[in-house]
Amino acid sequence: MTTFADLKLIEPLQKALTANDYTHPTAIQAKSIPALLQGRDVVGCAQTGTGKTAAFALPVLQHISQSEPSKKRVPKALILSPTRELAAQIGESFQSYGRFLKTKQVVIFGGVNEKPQIARLKEGVDIIVATPGRLIDLGNQGYVDLSNVGFFVLDEADRMLDMGFLPDIKRIMKQLPAKRQNLLFSATMPKAIEELANSFLDNPVRVEVQPQSSTVEKISQQVMFVAKNDKPGLLMSILKTEDVGQAIVFTRTKHGANKVHKKLLGAGFKAEVIHGNKSQGARNSALDAFRNGKSQLLIATDIASRGIDVEEITHVFNFDLPNDSENYVHRIGRTGRAGRSGSSISFCDETETGYLKDIEKIIGESIPHVVDHDFHMEEALKACALPAPKKKKSGRGFRPRNSSPRNSSQRSRRTN
Repeated sequence: MTTFADLKLIEPLQKALTANDYTHPTAIQAKSIPALLQGRDVVGCAQTGTGKTAAFALPVLQHISQSEPSKKRVPKALILSPTRELAAQIGESFQSYGRFLKTKQVVIFGGVNEKPQIARLKEGVDIIVATPGRLIDLGNQGYVDLSNVGFFVLDEADRMLDMGFLPDIKRIMKQLPAKRQNLLFSATMPKAIEELANSFLDNPVRVEVQPQSSTVEKISQQVMFVAKNDKPGLLMSILKTEDVGQAIVFTRTKHGANKVHKKLLGAGFKAEVIHGNKSQGARNSALDAFRNGKSQLLIATDIASRGIDVEEITHVFNFDLPNDSENYVHRIGRTGRAGRSGSSISFCDETETGYLKDIEKIIGESIPHVVDHDFHMEEALKACALPAPKKKKSGRGFRPRNSSPRNSSQRSRRTN
């Protein structure tokens, strides 16, 4: 079995890995690191929880530490991330892996005071981890110089496109030097991502550790059919009767997340909530309480589906099924991390059966049904068994008679 010692990483990085109790690289790391150390471009397709950050952070740190020192410290690596939470986690990883090096980095994202970020840039940094919006803003103010970047990473590329960042990405890339090493990571590889990769990667090594849009094998998946108004009762029943450690509860909307949070607090559960309307300080506080085990539950919208890295998460609850089936894969990837097993439980009401069919199509398997619970709704189960109807011109999906209409899906708003 390959060890990190076999990957020709420099001694300070090996020392940091040992301090973190890392001995064997994951598949994505074992395949990506040698190519990146050789200076090759890489396009990686891998699910969340597979160790992608170390796969690019370690080569970046090694390249920078071995590069010719310049009189003035300037950014030599740029990592773009779709969300604040993910950017912060990437920054923490660089700090951890580079603890025995003299590299400096800054994490740049919106929603917080820009002055500390500007001060850090003025001091000089080797690595910038950023969300696109704030990076462009500080660049327009003259605080960001990308002309010396030799290593460019586009992380979670599919999420970037979903959030409407493609124009910003192209704008940023125009500021980068033509000669550089590139890496693109994406959990899925639709045609739009393939086209983006082909536009700037030079004869890349392709690394794929799992089939596209597949779900992690160690995650147990279940779906329960329930009336919309009974979902809170079903959730609390499971939390009271099952062995649930730490769990994330996903809703489709911010308003829905707030409602679920309020009900859980009223029932005596320790819970936090994060979504796009929360300030960055509130989001950081909620995530810290969850990571530290002070709160058992985190209620979140899809903004957090790829931005939470907590190894001890035992369950993911899809309180609302996502209207974008790709997000199902990213949501349940929050559990079953670092080789652990995990459980995903989805609630499906009579208006969500179309979403369920889309999810099962993209993961290539049927999710087992659980019907022996007090809140079972036979109408929703029967609706799921019906053939998918042809969509009308209005774009409104199928809904059984006497059911409330499904809200039209809304495209994710940029939040960074």
